[in-house]
Amino acid sequence: MSYHIVFCTCPDADTAGMIADALIDRRLAACVTILPGVRSVYRWQDKRESSDEWLLIIKSAVAVYAQLQAGILTLHPYEVPEIIAVPITMGLPAYLAWIGRETDGR
Repeated sequence: MSYHIVFCTCPDADTAGMIADALIDRRLAACVTILPGVRSVYRWQDKRESSDEWLLIIKSAVAVYAQLQAGILTLHPYEVPEIIAVPITMGLPAYLAWIGRETDGR
């Protein structure tokens, strides 16, 4: 089984918590770490912008990525939310097995 970490920024604590809860409840993530107080600087519609955001660090199985992405998109208020998956190439075998079990072994 393959695993990844998915990063997603949110505009506030309520949105971050709602998305984290939904992903866990739907067994699309084994764990979602919520980091407050991140600042994003980016270009949007040809203007430099900056926002105070909350960062989700989502540990999940690659097999459920499509459903995870769809779940985020239905709950996220941004027009184009950050949803970036990074493969996990190594990790504690017991932790990786736990991710698999918590995402229904998919």
